[in-house]
Amino acid sequence: MKKLLLASTATAVMSTAAYADSVTLGVIVGFTGPIESLAPAMADGAEMAMAEVTESGNLLDGMSVTSVRADSTCIDSAAAQAAAERLITADGVDGIVGADCSGVTTSILSNVAVPNGMVMVSPSATSPALSSIEDSGLFFRTAPSDARQGQVMTDVIMDRGISEVAVTYTNNDYGQGLADSFAAAFEAAGGTVTLVSAHEDGRADYSAEVGSLASAGGDALVVAGYVDQGGSGIVQSALDSGAFDTFVFPDGMVSQALTDNFGSDIDGSFGQHPGTDSEGAEIYHGMAEAAGFDGTSPFSKESYDAAALIMLAMQAAGSTAPADYAAHIMDVANAPGEPIQPGELGRALELLAAGEDIDYQGASAVELIGPGESAGNYREISIEGGEIVTARYR
Repeated sequence: MKKLLLASTATAVMSTAAYADSVTLGVIVGFTGPIESLAPAMADGAEMAMAEVTESGNLLDGMSVTSVRADSTCIDSAAAQAAAERLITADGVDGIVGADCSGVTTSILSNVAVPNGMVMVSPSATSPALSSIEDSGLFFRTAPSDARQGQVMTDVIMDRGISEVAVTYTNNDYGQGLADSFAAAFEAAGGTVTLVSAHEDGRADYSAEVGSLASAGGDALVVAGYVDQGGSGIVQSALDSGAFDTFVFPDGMVSQALTDNFGSDIDGSFGQHPGTDSEGAEIYHGMAEAAGFDGTSPFSKESYDAAALIMLAMQAAGSTAPADYAAHIMDVANAPGEPIQPGELGRALELLAAGEDIDYQGASAVELIGPGESAGNYREISIEGGEIVTARYR
């Protein structure tokens, strides 16, 4: 376990938040950048949990919860750090939902959150390196590590009878971590990876990268990139040249933007992203639909759960100070205790106030393991008739 006791200096810095009249949570995701099509539903999910808690009136002494949004950009660490610093110093947040992409999450955690004693719960940062980062017990994530996704993607591909693939990845912590974990798992399972090659986001022409991948060969191309950036550029170039017609899409590529971009041209392609067919997921989908956003969008459920865990931990600690409630996040997320689903946050707060234990399962079947991260469930998807459809859950 890497969860450490919080430093006394952090306790001193943040303890003044324990007696505020209201709670403010930061939501820092990439409203601009390579996953901007995913960000709105992520923020909406987190803020729906905050609204639910506020409406219940059961958080501590009836505290309300407000959200302050900040743009991580997903890829610009300097901009992400500056945005996170503003959340803490100017907006006075009591916890942070985010960040989203692994590189900026690492930068914010090491350079902003830990020095300021601030809790972060990421709904989507999946780099395996985050499992062992020194975090002073302040960092958690509701999405599983890509060490797990690499094995799941291997199973998805192998089950479809494909044994030879090429891999392209966005040249950052997320892309390289996923590519490495997948390649190791796929080759261990007897598959052949013909080439593992990085691509840079923001280019107008990916023909050279696709040419190299095509020369290496493979029955499918794994695109470990971003749907609103180079990942889609790679796919378009491959389609234009006829280099590949079957693609494997990990989580950063799965959104409505994918089928908006390519429609039936990518029929027969497939992939996976964190997801579950649990009772909580079905409840959440209905809640999101009623609220006017797409709850099936990747990492939306995980964002609701990230915000919920912060607020439930505050109730368990009797304090909104990160130094006080951080140690309670694992407790409220796991058994033993009363199972809690989406829409039941008010009841969960009542149980905690009465000294009862809860087992928050939430929208994504939360179970936190080891270094405060999700054990992991995945939704396998296929592209059929120009639409993303669910193949199964793993």
